[in-house]
Amino acid sequence: MYLGIDCGTQGTKALILDIHSGKVLGEGSAAHRLISGPNGRREQDPADWLLAFEQATAQALQQAGVAGSEILGIGVSGQQHGLVLLDAKGEVLRPAKLWCDTESAAENAHLLEFLGGDSGSLERLGVAIAPGYTVSKLLWTRDHHPEVFGRIAHILLPHDYLNYWLTGRACAEYGDASGSGYFNVRTRTWDTELLELIDPQGALVRALPELIESDRCVGTLRPQIAERLGLNPRALVASGGGDNMMGAIGTGNIAPGAITMSLGTSGTVYAYAEQPQVSPHPQVATFCSSSGGWLPLICTMNLTNASGAIRDLLGLDVETFGALVGEAPIGAGGVLMLPFLNGERVPALPQATASLHGLTADNLTRANLCRAVVEGTTFGLRYGLDLLRASGIRSDGIRLIGGGAKSATWRQIVADIMGAPVACPQHTEAAALGAAIQAAWCVSHQHGEVLSLDALCERCVLFDHSRGAEPDELRSRAYEGVYQRYREPVSYTHLRAHETRED
Repeated sequence: MYLGIDCGTQGTKALILDIHSGKVLGEGSAAHRLISGPNGRREQDPADWLLAFEQATAQALQQAGVAGSEILGIGVSGQQHGLVLLDAKGEVLRPAKLWCDTESAAENAHLLEFLGGDSGSLERLGVAIAPGYTVSKLLWTRDHHPEVFGRIAHILLPHDYLNYWLTGRACAEYGDASGSGYFNVRTRTWDTELLELIDPQGALVRALPELIESDRCVGTLRPQIAERLGLNPRALVASGGGDNMMGAIGTGNIAPGAITMSLGTSGTVYAYAEQPQVSPHPQVATFCSSSGGWLPLICTMNLTNASGAIRDLLGLDVETFGALVGEAPIGAGGVLMLPFLNGERVPALPQATASLHGLTADNLTRANLCRAVVEGTTFGLRYGLDLLRASGIRSDGIRLIGGGAKSATWRQIVADIMGAPVACPQHTEAAALGAAIQAAWCVSHQHGEVLSLDALCERCVLFDHSRGAEPDELRSRAYEGVYQRYREPVSYTHLRAHETRED
């Protein structure tokens, strides 16, 4: 048995995987608190992650009906880009700034200027740093919390911190590290000179975790943690990775051709590549994968948070919202929503706000508003998919995950807008499943057995054929006209007035 953990923005999810049968035997979850503030502050207390880890694990074990002593390995997936700072005693210095935190946008602009803009950042790092990346959070901490900055002994990403808590070892793997903004995705090494720009004394460089291969284990559970979680004290902790990297494994996206699309709080689209084919477009992040290759990816900042905001505004439950989406026509009767409630990364509008276009006395209905937010968020993903396709990525089909994928209407909208067939895994918690599969892979390496990741994915990643969707040519053609309206530059005129840099 293997335990997969996904520590996300909204909560922690856990599952128990039997790799011999390929079945998920039990699942659990626990919520996180979000600390919000002015100027785009989005933070969490890492202590909440530990409590949620314990609660979710207990639920999963109970549902599975297995003893914790049967767990041979643990894999951890974590939200990317977050910053966890520890002192010399291993204590957390301040709340973790998250991927969706834009408070450090000014610091990111300063660093990007030093790198020579998007093109210079792409040339040096293989990615164009964005406000959500970790590196700007370090500069922000130096300038706004110098007393905290002076005590930094360890710089960790969220999943790195959980691995540290489990094992006492500070290390990182290539996939999650490539979203930090101080990592070269081509050479798979830290860019220490960039950190020395922030801290010429070298303390940040000394605080970097050790880099390990994705198929390696971090170590064995610490005895006190094994006792707290009720797990096998000899269980091994895998390298783990970022949530998108683990989601790729959990959808079997470990070879060219497949596209994984996540309809979560944020929206992501990513594919597997065997070489670091860095796109000239700065909004495509050519991250490393956690399966030995690379993971070209785009991320939108707004998805189910936007649809949730409309549901809350109109006082709708999920079922009623979905029914209203289905009642409205393609194009929502002319209502178009730019759903940039959290600013936006794709397109690059970090200071943008959301807006509705085309409202008239005739089309201002609940159904059209519901349809407009679903279409608007999905158009953002289509824009990202177009960028991936332009960089040479094949897209034979889409593997759809995330909360939005539970809606049959939304699945069909995705198939029609993308013009590609949609398949849904049986287990929608793809990041937690991927973490459990990776744990089995890493443990086998530790014991010299070397199980094939391909074979593990083939056995454990199963698809629910009843939830698939095929694109309809007529609907796809109708959506194309609405999508081109979404792409019109005039739509962004009022947004650009508030931007400090161009798209």
